[in-house]
Amino acid sequence: MPVIIKNQTVISDTYTFYATYTEGDVLAKHSIIPVDDFLANPSLLEQHPGTIGVWLDSHHEPEALSPYLHQLAVIAVNFPSFTDGRGYSIARIIRERLGYQGELRAIGEVLHDQLFYLKRCGFDAFKLQAEKDPEEALRGFNDFSVSYQAATDHPSHYFATVYTKRLLP
Repeated sequence: MPVIIKNQTVISDTYTFYATYTEGDVLAKHSIIPVDDFLANPSLLEQHPGTIGVWLDSHHEPEALSPYLHQLAVIAVNFPSFTDGRGYSIARIIRERLGYQGELRAIGEVLHDQLFYLKRCGFDAFKLQAEKDPEEALRGFNDFSVSYQAATDHPSHYFATVYTKRLLP
């Protein structure tokens, strides 16, 4: 059975990923479909007896999902190559601006050395390439002990915390 890393633990992936969806296709109980196909048929949220998630490519605008965020079980962001960083920005928009609280999953070219940074942007689940060892990838979350910039996981930056501690008795 395929696995994902979720909340820094390796678990079974209960979702079926669809590269395309056409109205009338029979979906698995837990399904992730392309965002364009979902937006063409958002009534799936009421019609499907299981849970529906969507996946976005790096060129999609996450704001299009605003009316449906509270109903989507998972939002996956595809990284078509490890050099395409637009998914990091999409994650921050989804978490910080749109306030999404559900599972935010990184898919595609997700590498061990990106996990720490992806988590900082709001991802809590990661689908690695089949040839990658998820247990080994878990070490990527501990690559750094301090982060200087503010992010989804730590809203204030490092220096604000250090200076505040020095100024307070």
